[in-house]
Amino acid sequence: MSHDHSHGIVNYNRAFAIGVLLNVVYVMIEAGYGFFAHSLALIADAGHNLSDVFSLLLAWGASVLATKTTTETRTYGFKKVTVMASLASAILLLVVLGGIAWEAIIRFQNPHQVAGMTVIVVAAIGVVVNTLTALLFVKGQKHDLNIRGAFLHMAADAGVSLGVVIAGIFIIFKGWLWIDPMVSLILTVVILIGTWGLLRDSINYAIDAVPKTIDIHEIKKYFMSVDKVVRLHDLHVWPLSTTEVALTVHLVKNEESLDNYFLLNLQQQLHDRFAIDHSTIQVETCIGENNCMLDNSHCGQD
Repeated sequence: MSHDHSHGIVNYNRAFAIGVLLNVVYVMIEAGYGFFAHSLALIADAGHNLSDVFSLLLAWGASVLATKTTTETRTYGFKKVTVMASLASAILLLVVLGGIAWEAIIRFQNPHQVAGMTVIVVAAIGVVVNTLTALLFVKGQKHDLNIRGAFLHMAADAGVSLGVVIAGIFIIFKGWLWIDPMVSLILTVVILIGTWGLLRDSINYAIDAVPKTIDIHEIKKYFMSVDKVVRLHDLHVWPLSTTEVALTVHLVKNEESLDNYFLLNLQQQLHDRFAIDHSTIQVETCIGENNCMLDNSHCGQD
């Protein structure tokens, strides 16, 4: 499994590098033309794309750190930095969105003439750039919060750029200067919706909540279906990183013998059925006195 994980990181290193390069070049072009055309929509989108560059860099750096070996003082290594990067990315987006919304409100009061054709051309390039970048992460976004964040940001940006194109068309044919800040506010709401999901999941991962991909009730049902297991206690499931899940549990059996193959089978089943990569299982017996300090139940009860 470690070989596959490392191979995946190499592939995403290339995807991150291409994504960052494309977006840095585009941000420079978009911001320059935004100032030239006096378009808040372009400047706002450039700011958002710049925040995505930082988010990509954060996710990239975290992915690399997560592969570092463990030490005596960091027994899980740097796996959790992927969660910290996701959380930082979501917070950064919220700050940028606040600035965009505030500037849009000011622009409503003091509208500026916008070069509509410039807006259309530059934003159309953005549709292409952001779509290509999103496609780099489409494969892994179901299994990694960092990759999903990158994919959602880029996909949302493609939609945002399309919205800017529409605003430019209205400015050319209708002369509606208010459409520029209006589009900025609409795009802010759209991006906020996508960011909220990333923020919520990142916070849950940061506080070691059970990942939403894990059904803890099904895990309990599985343990209780195992032969000789009469009850369980002290069950914990949490994310080690944005790609790995850990579990600890105490299983109480109605026999005294220990079987290492029993543990091996449980670990394999947890991996295959629930995608749990790191499981630690303590096996106890209810024959005689159970001295586990974490077990307040009685023998024979679930």
